[in-house]
Amino acid sequence: MRKTIKEYLQDRLPDDILEDIPSSFDILGSREKSVALIEIPKEVEEFAPLIAEAIMVIHKNVESVLSKESGREGEYRLRKLELIAGNPNTEIIHKESGCRFKLDPRETYFSTRESTERERINQKVNPGEKVLVMFGGVGPFAVCIAKKHPTVKVTTIEINPKAHQYCVKNVKLNKIQDQVTPILGDVRDICPELDDKFDRVLMPLPKGANEYLDLAVPKVKCEGVLHFYHWAHEDDLWSEAEVLVKDIADNLGRKVEFIDHQQVSLYSPRVYKIRVDALIF
Repeated sequence: MRKTIKEYLQDRLPDDILEDIPSSFDILGSREKSVALIEIPKEVEEFAPLIAEAIMVIHKNVESVLSKESGREGEYRLRKLELIAGNPNTEIIHKESGCRFKLDPRETYFSTRESTERERINQKVNPGEKVLVMFGGVGPFAVCIAKKHPTVKVTTIEINPKAHQYCVKNVKLNKIQDQVTPILGDVRDICPELDDKFDRVLMPLPKGANEYLDLAVPKVKCEGVLHFYHWAHEDDLWSEAEVLVKDIADNLGRKVEFIDHQQVSLYSPRVYKIRVDALIF
């Protein structure tokens, strides 16, 4: 069995076309049913059905192939995904770190590439903590944390109604209803209404989390931790993020100590998604 798209297509397409065929793509789901997401260059758009065929032959569990037609856009930060081939029902159950996530990638944001980052955060959480996840999506951080830490309570906020519905389902699917509280709404409306302060606040927004620091910092307990995600050029990964957090904290009369830095993923050439961890006093 050929193992790559190009190997599968090498007898069906000329070499100059094969050069532009993408070699990487994302697969969400399980052995029972998965969906592939691929970005197809304009130069080979006419061969999209062949590319989809190759993926489904090589990966027998893939029932649908979706083409990324845009970047993340709109209030819900979703891509436009076009069905190239396969089952039009693209709802799947994705398995990660002993957790199960029901979702439809056409309706919700979910990144398989950040599973390692979710594990890193999980390692930082302590027993008995109260955790707030802003922009919680279908619940990847909340569910992973609650499954690993039975004494931890998590509040997760999501503005996309469909993602929120999936989060509610995923909490039940993973049997952690007594630990996780999913809230539907805009963090600008919800955060000021929360009576609690939290040992740990996460801001895993796909982009633009800095616009919500004024909501996040007040929700962190004294000596609690803020996990702030930002985008930075490789020449200076941390300075801008630290200044953004410190300026808001100063304005709110809080003190900050930066205790960890993490390069999370490549966003674009020489630009990375990064995380800074701030101890808030």
